[in-house]
Amino acid sequence: MNNSDMSASALPMLYTFRRCPYAIRARLAIKVSAVPVQMTQVSLRSKPQSMLDCSPKGTVPVLQLIDGTVIDQSLDIMRWALAINDPLQWMRGRSALEPDMVGLIDRNDGAFKQNLDRYKYSQRFPGFSAAHYRAQGCTFLAELNDRLSGQSYLSSDRPAFVDMAIFPFVRQFAHVDKVWFYGPDNAHTQVIRWLDGLLASALFIAVMEKI
Repeated sequence: MNNSDMSASALPMLYTFRRCPYAIRARLAIKVSAVPVQMTQVSLRSKPQSMLDCSPKGTVPVLQLIDGTVIDQSLDIMRWALAINDPLQWMRGRSALEPDMVGLIDRNDGAFKQNLDRYKYSQRFPGFSAAHYRAQGCTFLAELNDRLSGQSYLSSDRPAFVDMAIFPFVRQFAHVDKVWFYGPDNAHTQVIRWLDGLLASALFIAVMEKI
């Protein structure tokens, strides 16, 4: 992102990776907030030393502010951007603060992400088949589907923080086997409807542009 009144060196630096769901959700919040940042696309095989110097954990996203402050958790980056400007009110009410929404994000980042990784890389986890890990992940999809059966998005009929925090991970789950995900054996039709709408949004398309 550019701002004619600020040089690139005066902007916060976001280290990111295009397809990483953690990085995607951080970019979504930064984009919608219109907060100007400089972005560096990271090669996971050759991480820049500048990123490792400010965040030794070595995973994206990492945001370094102009005062040197480092934010290296994606949800915290989202909150930072939206605290500056939240034009679509993603942080309103229960969408971000109530325990049920916080719990939903925790389950996404916990058990669902673990099952997603084992499903995607099942050859690394030979104790069970890919289908087993997919079925484990589907317990979370079923929870999302139930929520979406009565409303357009996870907290209401408007997209909010919880949707943006979760859908990049469901996108990754869908991409493991798109034939199955969009086929008749996947009963989570409301999840498909919700995901496809978010993937088609101008916001998502913008944050997925190559740097």
